[in-house]
Amino acid sequence: MSEWRRFIASRRAFAGALLVVALSAAALLAPVLGLYDPDAQRTGGRLEPPNWRHPMGTDTFGRDVWSRTVWGGRVSQPIGLLSMAVSVSVGVMVGGLAGFYGGRADGTLMRLTEIVITFPTFFLLLTLVAVFGASLPLLILAIGLTSWPITARVVRAEFLALREREFVTAAAAMGAGGLRLIARHILPNVVPVIIVAATLRVAYVILIEAGLSYLGVGVPPPTASWGGMVADGAPFLFRAWWVSFFPGLFIFLTVMAYNLVGDGLRDAFDPTRLTRSPDA
Repeated sequence: MSEWRRFIASRRAFAGALLVVALSAAALLAPVLGLYDPDAQRTGGRLEPPNWRHPMGTDTFGRDVWSRTVWGGRVSQPIGLLSMAVSVSVGVMVGGLAGFYGGRADGTLMRLTEIVITFPTFFLLLTLVAVFGASLPLLILAIGLTSWPITARVVRAEFLALREREFVTAAAAMGAGGLRLIARHILPNVVPVIIVAATLRVAYVILIEAGLSYLGVGVPPPTASWGGMVADGAPFLFRAWWVSFFPGLFIFLTVMAYNLVGDGLRDAFDPTRLTRSPDA
């Protein structure tokens, strides 16, 4: 059974993939699915409970929560994906070079990795946003450039193991240079690990962005983001629970979906993890 067949055979992984597709489709179709302008304020319709005109109610400014939630997916998910791309790219480069060349290069790059790990990521991001201001490009770069060390360590371990394999030493004996060995012989065998790491990074980054937006230093208002919407409803949690509940539910579902997909991919690419059933 191929890797993708094992992935589809896992009920949890397949359900996670369907949920990712559904959430992504909802974000892409926000102009169609959104019932109202997500930023339109109505002073006469503040904090309305869920009803037939506003399925998820309205917030403190009279804005439709459903419309802001689906539009928020167009912010939170792209930030997660783009930050993941930055994080994984840096992690693969650092981990690959350290694992392949070893020696002094390995020592230097791993010390750099440890230095980045020692800084609390969340507080480092708060500092960067406080100094340079909140903007989407800054958030993407800041999150991506502070969350690559885990990927670097995983990729380094794979490179250390693969560089001693017979097919790599044979290619080297035939005159293949370092870059050719990395690009043609080692990196393709690390792709499954990179895919798993990338999928799990998306969930982590979405949580980071939601936390920053909740504290008011993430996506600048009035742009809808799930973390910011949860923060908007926090003061009214006991009398207008829907303002925070529904965007928080979307955060939960998105993070759970990407984690299920990541776990499913890890099991599919490493069948030794599976014992009795696809969901073991």
